[in-house]
Amino acid sequence: MDVIAAARMLDLPDWAIGAGFVRNFVWDHLHDRAEQTPLNDIDVLYFDPADVSRATEDAAEQALLRIMPGQPWSVRNQARMHVGNGDPPYRCTSDAMSNWLETATAIGVRQSAEGQLHLLAPHGTADLFALRLAPTAAGLVKRQIFLSRIRSKGWLDTWPCQKLAVMDDAAASPRR
Repeated sequence: MDVIAAARMLDLPDWAIGAGFVRNFVWDHLHDRAEQTPLNDIDVLYFDPADVSRATEDAAEQALLRIMPGQPWSVRNQARMHVGNGDPPYRCTSDAMSNWLETATAIGVRQSAEGQLHLLAPHGTADLFALRLAPTAAGLVKRQIFLSRIRSKGWLDTWPCQKLAVMDDAAASPRR
């Protein structure tokens, strides 16, 4: 909650903390882990088409480091991320997340000024809570990148109780 509150302090437009921050927390809980799996980064997303400069993202990361030093902050304006991903321009943060490769990763959370939590889940939460790593439509189109991420991130080793639905290299049907 401290991490979410820190991100809220930046007052970024259409913001959320997403990806591994949410997924790891839920999967660690479902695996009855007493300690959280270390995060490579804390993905703070926002959407501001009026300012797509990397300098603004860097300034936001520096502000977060002053609020909570030592955290692996990564702030990215989703209004510019479509370029590197080869997608049409995104319309908002949730739209950008809908183009991520895994359904269980395409989940974010934000906190209102009143302290209420809001979930962004363009593909729903069923796969997240079922410990299922399934491709989104974008993950099916970018199948080799999806499969490479599963291997390189070590998710199958980190959370062995998963009931994963991944696309097997040898077949186009999900393997469980």
